[in-house]
Amino acid sequence: MKLLTVNFLTCAVKGCKGSAASFPLHFEDAELEQREIGYNPTFLSNILPRLDWDAITTTALELGFTNLPATKPDGSFETEDEHKVMRDLHTLLMETEVIQGKMVCRNCGHEYQIKEGIANFLLPNHLV
Repeated sequence: MKLLTVNFLTCAVKGCKGSAASFPLHFEDAELEQREIGYNPTFLSNILPRLDWDAITTTALELGFTNLPATKPDGSFETEDEHKVMRDLHTLLMETEVIQGKMVCRNCGHEYQIKEGIANFLLPNHLV
C-alpha cells in the first residue's frame, strides 16, 4: 500500500463520519518496503494541491521520515532546496509501501489490517 493512498483515506466506521480524529489513519507495527519508481515532477506538482500537508507530515514522522518541512512546498522547483523536498516527497509517497501492519483510527480505535500490501477495509456488520 503506497503512502500516497493514506492521504485520501478516513475511518469507515459509521460513528466516525463527522469526526476530525478519524483522519488521518495512523500506522502501527508497519513493515515498510522501498521500490524505486521513476521521478515524475509533473505528477508531484499536480498532486501537491490535493494533499493534506498536516496528515502527510504526521504520517511521515510516525514512520521515521523526518525530511519533510512543516509547511507545504509550492511546487515551483525554483530552488535546489525545493527540488530536494520534492524528491523526498516522491520517495515517501511513491516509493514507500506498507507491506504489513495496521492503520488505526484515533476516534474509535478500529484497526485496519494490512497484509501483503493490501489494507482490509471490510467492516463487521455492527460497525457499518
